[in-house]
Amino acid sequence: MLDRRAVRLYGVHVHHTKVPRPILQIDLSLATPAYEQIASGLRRLLVEGAFRAGDQLPTVRRLAMDLGVHHNTVAEAYRLLAGEGWLDLRRGRGAAVREKPPARPDPRARARFGRRLKELVAKAITEGVPRAALSEEIESLSSLLRKER
Repeated sequence: MLDRRAVRLYGVHVHHTKVPRPILQIDLSLATPAYEQIASGLRRLLVEGAFRAGDQLPTVRRLAMDLGVHHNTVAEAYRLLAGEGWLDLRRGRGAAVREKPPARPDPRARARFGRRLKELVAKAITEGVPRAALSEEIESLSSLLRKER
């Protein structure tokens, strides 16, 4: 029997390749709903290029069994990502990654991001994450973003 409070790691297998399989992590002990954690993890993998247009994601039932959640939880995450334009959902065919055109710049999105980032940093500090560690993570992300240009 699996401990449902433990962090779950799931290797999302797309094709047999020599590159490491992407990892999707959810923690069922968090207040964040599992479907949001699944959607966020998959969104991160999609943005990072772990999947290409046309790649098939695991079926709803397969991913649900592997993560130890109800299939409706995974279905909700897939519907959320389909609504954002990331996935093409077809009954009996599963979820396929779509070619997502770049989003148009929205000044309000940047303001929302800045506010959420500051809130996240404040929460991390109150949870005891050292400021130096936060700075290292932000610098690492900044370096990655500069390389992608």
